[in-house]
Amino acid sequence: MPGGFSPVAAKLAQAAGYDGFFMAGSQTALYLYGLPDVGFLGLRDMVDNARRLASGCDIPIFSDGDTGYGNAVTVYYTVQEFIRAGVAGMSIEDQEAPKKSGTQAGRRCISVEEAIGKLQAAVAAKKEIDPDFMICGRCDVIGAEGGTYEEALERSIRYVKEGGADFIWLNNVLSREQAREACAKIPAPVIPHYGGEPPPPTAEEWRDIGAAGVLYPAMTTSIGLQAVWEFLNDFKERGQAAQAEWSARSRQSKWGSASRQNGLALSLDLIRELEDQYLPKDLQRDYENTFGHRTFMP
Repeated sequence: MPGGFSPVAAKLAQAAGYDGFFMAGSQTALYLYGLPDVGFLGLRDMVDNARRLASGCDIPIFSDGDTGYGNAVTVYYTVQEFIRAGVAGMSIEDQEAPKKSGTQAGRRCISVEEAIGKLQAAVAAKKEIDPDFMICGRCDVIGAEGGTYEEALERSIRYVKEGGADFIWLNNVLSREQAREACAKIPAPVIPHYGGEPPPPTAEEWRDIGAAGVLYPAMTTSIGLQAVWEFLNDFKERGQAAQAEWSARSRQSKWGSASRQNGLALSLDLIRELEDQYLPKDLQRDYENTFGHRTFMP
């Protein structure tokens, strides 16, 4: 499942044939606010962005729910807000607030009893308004202060049996053997996130290991960030020639131009249909005798 922060990226994932899209808190913090993933974002920041993604595409959105933005009482309200935003599921992690990115050092985790209570509140909240909504228990214990793989495995099992989580996101497994054991012993679907020595498992290896899915939270952002950085510097050096070269590369791509694959063209067609159907003739726009920038789009 590719991840990112924007409705356009979700549209591209849909156009490319992916079955879902992950709204990552780290990417939302970085790309919407220019901030690191250290707990600065709150419930409203995340829910509002989740609503934009869910309304902008037709594939399910799985949203990062961070720590639930408080205790078990807050989690109850948080889950119902994400349900109303239109996403298909969310993760709730067991970090202490203020949280850190799951890929960073310095993480601390709350007690297993408090984490189970949060998940129980989340399940109660979803059952009240949408029993099909998916609650993911995310365990960040591996690599946290005093944390071990063995504790993370035990917690994950309890998050399902006692907390009622629909599936588990086990962060930072250090080996394929750990991932395989976790998938076998945790009594629910497992998304193991690899934190060991490279290279990470391939898609075929993950299937053999027994993973229910694999998340790539920065798939649609890190590549784009590097491309923007290179183009900014190239344009500063070569000017319009750099833009012309980039546009030509886009048109020649075997997958076509991204700007024409993200659903925006279809949205414009729909707007014209609505204008034709519902606007008085004297208020309809003249598309035949007006034009915009002809060289802007690849």
